[in-house]
Order: sequence, then C-alpha cells, then structure tokens
Amino acid sequence: MWRSGISAGIVLLVTAAFLPFREHLNPTEVALTLLLVVLFASTLLGSTSGLAASVVGILCFNFFFLPPYHTFNISGPENWLAFGTFVITALIAGQLSGYARRRAEESEARQREIERLYDELRMAFEQASEAEALRRSEKLKSALLDAVTHDLRTPLTSIKASVTTLLDDANQTMLDSESREEFLDIINEETDRLNDFIEGMVGIAKIEADALNLARRSSPVDEIVAIAAQRAEKLMGDRKLQVDMPDEPPNVYADAASVAEVLFTLIDNAAKYSPDDTRIRISVSRAADAVELSVDDQGRGIPPEMRDKIFDKFVRLEEQDIHRTGSGLGLGLAIAKGIVESQGGTIAASDGSDGFTTRFTVTLPAAEDV
Repeated sequence: MWRSGISAGIVLLVTAAFLPFREHLNPTEVALTLLLVVLFASTLLGSTSGLAASVVGILCFNFFFLPPYHTFNISGPENWLAFGTFVITALIAGQLSGYARRRAEESEARQREIERLYDELRMAFEQASEAEALRRSEKLKSALLDAVTHDLRTPLTSIKASVTTLLDDANQTMLDSESREEFLDIINEETDRLNDFIEGMVGIAKIEADALNLARRSSPVDEIVAIAAQRAEKLMGDRKLQVDMPDEPPNVYADAASVAEVLFTLIDNAAKYSPDDTRIRISVSRAADAVELSVDDQGRGIPPEMRDKIFDKFVRLEEQDIHRTGSGLGLGLAIAKGIVESQGGTIAASDGSDGFTTRFTVTLPAAEDV
C-alpha cells in the first residue's frame, strides 16, 4: 500500500512542478513526462504502484493540463484525443512494466533456486567423494594389514623357527649336515620373500609418487624378451616357455629394464597359475604405431569380472588356484600396470586362443624408424 502512495505522491510532485509553466507547455510534453513516472513506478515498485500512478496521472493531466482547467470536462476533439491516448498508454505501459518486473523477479528467484540446488548437489558430490575416499582408504588399510600380517608373519615365523632350531643344536650336534642345510635354505628363501615384500611396497610408493625415473629410448623388443625369459627359467619347472618373435623384431619407445620387469612379472604369474607340463607363450606383434607383447598360459583362466580388479593393489585370486608355493602380495600386476601406463602404454587381460586360456597383453609405443 505504501508503494502506491509513493507512486501517487511522485505524480503529484511532478504535476506541482509543471503547474507554474502550464501556459508555456504542450500537453503532449506533460503527458510524456507523466508516462515516464508511471513507467518508473511500475518497474521499481510493482504493477499495483504503476496502476496507482496511472490513475493519479490521468486525473492530474485532465484536471490541470487540459482545458477547461480545474474541471474534469474536456473541450475540443484534439484534447479528447490527447486524453484518450494518455489513458491507454499509461495503463498499458504501467501493466507492461509491472509484468516485466515480475518476470525479472521470477527469473532471479529461479536463478537463486538453481544456485541453491547446485550448491546442494555439489555438497552432496563432495560428501559422496569423501565417503568413497574414506571407504577406499579403510579398504586399503584392511588389505594392507592383511598383507602385512600374512606376508610378513609367515616368513618371519619360518625364519625364527629355523634359527631357533639351529641355535639350540649349536652344541648338541643333533642335526646332520643335510638338516642344517635345509634350515639354512628355509632362512634364505623366506628372507627373499621379505625382500620381495619390501620391494613391492617401494615399487607401489614410487608409482603413486610419480618417482620411477624411467629412461625411455628406442629399445629392441627381442632383447627385452630375452632378458625376461632368461630370468624366468628357474620359475618354469616342468612347463615349457615358448617365444614367438617376428623375423624383424620392432623397437619400442620405452625403458627396457622396466618393460623386462613387467614381462617377467607376467611370466611369473603364468607359472603360478598354470599346472605342470603346460606351455607359456610370449609373442610379439606390431600394430600401427604400437608394439604388443603378449603372455599366454594354459591355466584355469581368469573370470571376466576379475580381469580389471586383478590390477588393483592387494588383489589375488583364490589360493587353491596357485600351483607353487607363495601367493605373493597382490602387488605385482598393480606395479606392472603403473610402469606400463607411465610409459604411455596399456595392459589388459583377456581370453587366450590356440589352446591357451589366458592372455595378458602389454601395448607400448613403437619407436620411430631411424
């Protein structure tokens, strides 16, 4: 209500300001000025205030500026035309201005609502991300605790038992030389397991800290395969390692030592999960601007739902699937993936072919031909 009063008051002030100059003013000039007041009132104070300004403006315009003055009578067709035009224009302009203001207010309200919903959605995503990060952190802690409990305690228990037996027998000579050598072999093997555990943890830490310091250069793929195959000979047992190499082996643009380590990890895994008297195949092929190195085995295979998960930290397949002692930490494939991806490559598991059940494929950039 007070807004309508303000609008009417402004119209009266403008009317009072124009009255002393009435004889020198054209009614059209007065009408246009009053229309501006109506527009401002509608825009700034609302359509109701604009309507009030229109009504007061119509009355003032008729009473003070259309002859005969100080009456609501109108003389002459030109004055009727001016009055009618003013009335229609004032009412329409007031309503249109008020409508525009309402639309602007509605638009601002919608914008505020959108911003509020966006803030809520952003907060929900942040909370969900924090919850997911916390869940993964707890899962990682649990996996790490399980790994440390199993993979540290088991070798330490064996080492402790062997050392204790040897110390107890130091002066009693109850053990023959063969038994002593067996206990020393146990200590040596379990120490190697502890060393592998530490190297695995350091490897993961380097990958996550982006501190591998790889020296990428053009490297002959046949030399990389030869290094990995020679190192893996002691893992084969009764299995046969087959190498399929093209007549003109390509070069990869990568760090040769780290790629050989990845290849050895894949051969090691193939030996773990393959029965005796089976084949493990290493094959090399060129594909466009990349080189593919594949390791196939004839084990039980990897379930499709596990083919991505096995590259996560501390993920291992069931113990009963392992055909030689020592399951490992579940870090080997995670480290391999980190090494390959740091050199612009990919690694994936899939079904094998030609009598093989599982294939791991490493794809690396090919070196440019010199």
